[in-house]
Amino acid sequence: MKAEYSDEPSNYDIHEASIPTGWSAWFGGPSVKIGPRIAPQIAPIPEVRDSDSELSSDAILNKQLEEEAGHAIQYRTCSWQKTAALLFSEYICLAIMSFPWSYSVLGLVPGLILTVVQALLVLYTSIVLWEFCLRHPEVRDVCDIGQMLFWGQKWAWYFTAFMFILNNTFIQGLHILVGAKYLNTMAGTDADISCQTISFGAIVAVICWLSSLPRTFSMLSKLGTASAVFTFISVILATIFAGIQSHPAGFLAEPTADPTVPFGNPIVTAIPVAGTTFVNGLSAFLNISYTFIGQITLPSFIAEMREPKDFPKALWACTILEIIVFSVVGAVTYAFVGNQYMTAPAFGSLTPLYKKISFSFMIPTLIFLGVLYASVSARFIFFRIFQHSRHKNEHTVVGWATWSGILLITWIVAFIIANSIPFFNSLLSLMSSLFDSFFGFIFWGIAYFRMRKADGAVALVKDRSLRGWFEGILNVIIILTGVFFLSAGTYVSVQGILDEFALGTVGSAWTCASNGI
Repeated sequence: MKAEYSDEPSNYDIHEASIPTGWSAWFGGPSVKIGPRIAPQIAPIPEVRDSDSELSSDAILNKQLEEEAGHAIQYRTCSWQKTAALLFSEYICLAIMSFPWSYSVLGLVPGLILTVVQALLVLYTSIVLWEFCLRHPEVRDVCDIGQMLFWGQKWAWYFTAFMFILNNTFIQGLHILVGAKYLNTMAGTDADISCQTISFGAIVAVICWLSSLPRTFSMLSKLGTASAVFTFISVILATIFAGIQSHPAGFLAEPTADPTVPFGNPIVTAIPVAGTTFVNGLSAFLNISYTFIGQITLPSFIAEMREPKDFPKALWACTILEIIVFSVVGAVTYAFVGNQYMTAPAFGSLTPLYKKISFSFMIPTLIFLGVLYASVSARFIFFRIFQHSRHKNEHTVVGWATWSGILLITWIVAFIIANSIPFFNSLLSLMSSLFDSFFGFIFWGIAYFRMRKADGAVALVKDRSLRGWFEGILNVIIILTGVFFLSAGTYVSVQGILDEFALGTVGSAWTCASNGI
């Protein structure tokens, strides 16, 4: 029988609800109290009733662990340390090297402030997401959450699924494109290779497909650890090289006849330079924001943790490292390169030898981050095909053939997208504005109010405490921030595409010419 949706907490929990309090609400651990559900189970699990006691969520989790026990392939096996490795590999990535460019546009002081503010906003919304997943442990991805947040409406699931798959596939395409950019940088423009950029892209796509074959995040976390370590080495080397090189790449001591050619010693400003437009400033801010926004993968990570209550440990560790690395790399590199010679990524501001050395350490991330998003997409499809089948948890020909086939299709589509759109990076910004507005902000502001209503104390309405007022106002701001990303962010992204066409900097689709930096 189809379950009826209601906001009344009594429908899902027979005990008195309470808002999560104490340190465990922020840092996790065994003492975390799980609040009531906001909706019935999307996929009911035998022997677990909606009317169970306050441990109904724990009962669902235990049932999942029992069902996997004894199988060859078990998914709920990640510790918080392995989950932290996945988070590090997702966030400690090539995008770090675009922070110096953002600081050159925004000015050093506003850039650093916005970096910290955005990191804390994403930390808070990720904790809200985690709380939601604890209440609904059967959730496997953000699509299930989208349906639950909008009162079980099937259109919400399809809408979220469309954004989810498209977002992930575009990120895969980006990594094919950047992988080809790296190979082109190493090979140079005069390499005797037929259709150089497309050939390199095809090589990267095949390597990524093979690397994405592991079925569990527990296995991928080992690759993720190596990816994060090599990326950290890459950006630290790039920062050091920016300081020790005699001049940034493209340096000229005196002006030339062309007034558009930069010259002189690097100029560093604490605030935006005069003439900075709204489009340029907001583009730089969105660049910082998009690097932090990665909540789309978190439900999938939490769904494979053996003890989801420990997730905040991984989240805090990653956030602290993000703030330190992003700020130091962005500020120091900007200080030595300056406004005139800045490129995005900042590897292009290094002299050739330094550029090739530091860029080379980025290879694991160029492969792994696309692999991570491909794996998340493949799970979304695979689990729905074999939800109640032995092919999900056993080594079968059908299971492995299907898994490999799904991944192969996603990488073929990503390869086609990467080569078909001449303004790919600008289009990716547009997709981020359209999708990250929901996955980064709007969803979690709504989730907060849905959970508080289930608790029986909606902030700004019934909860008159200082915390209730503060969190209520904060989540209204979070929703409005998402609306701002959706509106102003989309406008800036579209205007950026139009500006590229006006300047004639848009290339051609399926180009063979080198795209190296």
